Amino acid sequence: MEPFVFFGGKGGVGKTTVSCAYGVKSARAGLETLVVSTDPAHSVSDVFDRSFDDDPAPVEGVDGLEAMEIDPDTEVQRHLDGIRNDLSEQVSAAMVNEINQQLEMAHRTPGAYESALFDRFVDVMREADAYDRVVFDTAPTGGTLRLLGLPGFLEGWIERLMHKRRKSIDLFEKAAVGSNEPRRVMDGDPVLARLQGRKEFFEFAGRALREDAAFLLVLTPDRLSVNETGRAVAELRERELSVRGLVANRLTPDPDPDETGRGARYLRERVATERERLEEVRTSLDPPLVAEIESRTAEIRGDLLAEVATELALETDAEAPTVV
Repeated sequence: MEPFVFFGGKGGVGKTTVSCAYGVKSARAGLETLVVSTDPAHSVSDVFDRSFDDDPAPVEGVDGLEAMEIDPDTEVQRHLDGIRNDLSEQVSAAMVNEINQQLEMAHRTPGAYESALFDRFVDVMREADAYDRVVFDTAPTGGTLRLLGLPGFLEGWIERLMHKRRKSIDLFEKAAVGSNEPRRVMDGDPVLARLQGRKEFFEFAGRALREDAAFLLVLTPDRLSVNETGRAVAELRERELSVRGLVANRLTPDPDPDETGRGARYLRERVATERERLEEVRTSLDPPLVAEIESRTAEIRGDLLAEVATELALETDAEAPTVV
């Protein structure tokens, strides 16, 4: 399977548990594995019972497994600081204060979070030479789809900015007067160089997501989750992203046959409803169900996490990246 594996789905369906379980499964199959959380809830630390930050750190008790959590606020600040430094080298001192004010406003605008987070997780993909597999625990579906849609949107936007910049430079050169030769500033223009770098970054990201990444969606057997999963499958495929499978999580266990009380009747009715939803998933959604995971009474960590890992009918062999 592809070296980069993304687990997505509706909020609260257990993406983190499944992501961590697959990380354990991959590591125990002999792959150097990194689990990356891009979800602001940062439950990876809770599952592995230790605190993680932006630097990969070993997961105790599982050889070959490391984890990290990308902090969105830190990434937004780092992203804007980088823009500020780049621009401060290209404009007059009088413009620096205005730039700072605009960037502080941008810090609070819609899209700043997605842009900064996208840059960081693509950097993780580019710098993943030490790992055979990288597993991404993503934010709830809507945020993840916006994130994954950035390459297609921003490649075109940057193309338009580059066109406008070239046109502006051309007009500036044509305005040269007298006997002076037109000033050739196109080749050394720092703004064009910056835009070209961003264009190449998004081209890389788009190719890596299409060619080196697999997407799996986690769902629970209820109407809202099934419907949202269907929409997510359609949107991912519109972006030419590979949806490799679905994971049904938190299934209600059957009561013992001799149980007849109120609780047993509730459980049987609940199980019957869930089976209807699962049959709907099998018949109406193309990606196969690669796991059906029952609810546990205890929190899933430690030995229980390894137990869940065995229930994931997902291959662990990792192909070498074709783009990175």
